[in-house]
Amino acid sequence: MKQKECSRQMVKARGSGALAAVSSVVALGTLFGGIASSQEVLPAPPPQFKGQIGLSAKDSKSDFPKPVQAPKGAPNIVLIILDDVGFGASSTFGGPCDTPTLDKLAKNGLRYTQFHTTAVSSPTRASLLTGRNHHSVHTGIIMETATGFPGYDSLMGKDTATVAEVLKQKGWNTAWFGKNHNVPDWQNSQAGPFDLWPTGLGFEKFYGFIGAETSQWRPAVFDGTKPVEPYLGNPDYNFDYNMADQAIEWVRNQKAVAPDKPFFLYYAPGATHSPHQPKKEWIAKYNGKFDQGWDKVREETLARQKKSGIIPANTQLTKRPEGFPAWRSLNAEQKELFAYMMQVYAGYLSQTDYNVGRVLDAIDKLGELDNTLVIYIVGDNGASGEGTVRGSLNEIAMINGIPEDYREMLKQKDDIGTWKTHNHYPVEWAHAMDAPFQWTKVIASHYGGTRNGMVISWPARIKNKGGIRTQWHHVIDIVPTILEATGLAQPSMVNGVAQKPIEGISMAYTYDHPKKPSERLTQYFEIAGNRGIYHDGWVACTTPHILPWDDASKIPPVDVISGYKWELYNVAKDFSEAINVADKYPDKLRELQLLFYAEAAKYNVLPLDDSTFARVDVSIRPSLTRGRTEFTYSGTVTRIPEGAAPNVKNRSFSITADVVLPKGGEQGVLVTQGGISAGYALMLEAGKPVFRYNFANIAHYSIAARDALKPGKHTLVFDFQYDGGGIGKGGTGTLSVDGKQVAKGRIDKTMPLRMSLDETFDVGEDTGTPVNLSYDVPFKFTGTIDKLVIKYTGDSKPSAADRKKMKAVEAKIKAD
Repeated sequence: MKQKECSRQMVKARGSGALAAVSSVVALGTLFGGIASSQEVLPAPPPQFKGQIGLSAKDSKSDFPKPVQAPKGAPNIVLIILDDVGFGASSTFGGPCDTPTLDKLAKNGLRYTQFHTTAVSSPTRASLLTGRNHHSVHTGIIMETATGFPGYDSLMGKDTATVAEVLKQKGWNTAWFGKNHNVPDWQNSQAGPFDLWPTGLGFEKFYGFIGAETSQWRPAVFDGTKPVEPYLGNPDYNFDYNMADQAIEWVRNQKAVAPDKPFFLYYAPGATHSPHQPKKEWIAKYNGKFDQGWDKVREETLARQKKSGIIPANTQLTKRPEGFPAWRSLNAEQKELFAYMMQVYAGYLSQTDYNVGRVLDAIDKLGELDNTLVIYIVGDNGASGEGTVRGSLNEIAMINGIPEDYREMLKQKDDIGTWKTHNHYPVEWAHAMDAPFQWTKVIASHYGGTRNGMVISWPARIKNKGGIRTQWHHVIDIVPTILEATGLAQPSMVNGVAQKPIEGISMAYTYDHPKKPSERLTQYFEIAGNRGIYHDGWVACTTPHILPWDDASKIPPVDVISGYKWELYNVAKDFSEAINVADKYPDKLRELQLLFYAEAAKYNVLPLDDSTFARVDVSIRPSLTRGRTEFTYSGTVTRIPEGAAPNVKNRSFSITADVVLPKGGEQGVLVTQGGISAGYALMLEAGKPVFRYNFANIAHYSIAARDALKPGKHTLVFDFQYDGGGIGKGGTGTLSVDGKQVAKGRIDKTMPLRMSLDETFDVGEDTGTPVNLSYDVPFKFTGTIDKLVIKYTGDSKPSAADRKKMKAVEAKIKAD
């Protein structure tokens, strides 16, 4: 009834042009059930033929089926979601990072100050596109840590169709640009299947990357499902710019061909997830801007937030967690390094906002922005604390438990933000970017992990320009908001599959009613055992047991149910969750605890699981490599992700390559995995066989033949004998050609757990970044590879101590 009354008021509203068309669309949606589930089936049944059929064409009358058309005046939709941006980062929400595009959008639309995500990437994005809770769509955790329970298996069901699928079948063109962290870990190779890739989820166009992150300078990009390398031959390439160019081109082409057909554009930059890699000019804009340190920046942000009305005047700044050093306690070298890391991050966020602006400007120049609903979500979770308390220039070193010295990092200051580093600022900056809240990304129990700024603009409909909205909402409310704007009902069946009800509610009631009470009264949160529940102005939540920057091996496990302490906040009066009143109101705490478990049972949250090692272990999920000990390739094969590649870590192995050298002096990569952060490569350099191993870019090993090979057929063998005795140990490598040893050497340390999160296994050339700086990609092999075989020749079982280390390291992978 509320939605119907709202629609009647819209229809009666004065206005003309786009506003009148919009009003008719909203009214149409109300007549056919608004955002409620209807009996409509998609795709619609074939229409009845209304012509005539005789013995010949001249005796007959043709009747083409009418193409599907969106309602007249239906809006375009632009849905933007940034990555790892805290509530207090952007200038629009009081932060120190300039976001003029977001500022401009807010001045012409509405700022939402109580909008929430799930605390990590994949779950937020699954909820965003489906309008259901993340556990309801099988995405209770990121893809790489899926487990075999309905709420966590990472297999988004066909019974929860995306908003793109609905819009496509109702007459919108649909496109997805940027990050896709919603493909199951074992389905992200060229073997597919591809039904859970964007092109299988209702998007006609996809241009972006699969997974948590990618290099902005050397990204692993897909056009549809085809791997492409757009950076080759372009030294100034940056994915953030390329992605915007692609989106602009798509919109222009779409409107040139079908000017009356609306579009749905989902724009999901990899920014500001690590690595933080903007162009140099953006970094330079913040010279000296963070020399005052994270403590002062938090205080300055709080003051701006209060002055602009973003937060209540009585909001308290939450305390700095124990273990976070005060800025004044750092030495001069640490201050120089850490301030610059934040400077790079700020440039990254501003660059990203600039490129969002380029896309919106292109839409405006086409005359389409007035009737375009723009939803700009400033982060898929809170700011990321995965950089640890000391920051990092090599995430793979950090993930593998390999320490980085700040003095050595400072020596590489000029490389921070370039393709030569995989940089991440210290967690203390993440805490500052989440001001005024406590904690960070992954901590789903607290607003530091789940509160994100959001702006909605729709000039043809929203008239309270520059308004602030304080109603409490969640990411599952975006799809219902889009459906109400487009006048569509949720279909009862899509592609032959009955649909689960949408679990979010529309936010459209807030457009004209800034003071109206929130219509969302209850929402649970849960990620990796961190959990909480919001209900009618109160939050009950658990105290985090293991933090993303902790060494989990040093923290005794606790029972996931009885071992967690609970906190209670009256967020109707305590905006920042600064005052824990659990002891004062035990009955209220008990009430909300019971409500959490009721919601958990309802939405597939159970069983709760805060484990680390068990969830990261690839053997618990389907695998393309399980049980195989030999892998055969020929010619050129590229972009095989680590989960589908031979696993040569912690074992003896051999590489045998049958090659043809037509002239002599051939060069190039025979096989490689990883890149500048860590990896290995067997190659020919000026005709000489060489095996190179990169241990976290800390130590580089080379085993090379003295003489170049003569023209003709040759068999090259690299044999590695692992020392054993645990994980990450060394070994001896031997190079042979045609049965004769040509080189032998030691590799003292090897990567224990992971070569890379975003680089791949390649045969015949290299993609991404090189294993060392003696060459650059693609370094294609100039001979012919008839056959290349990798064979496991021995295993090393980890000791109890190594298993404990693996648990700690893999906890960091889970956090990312």
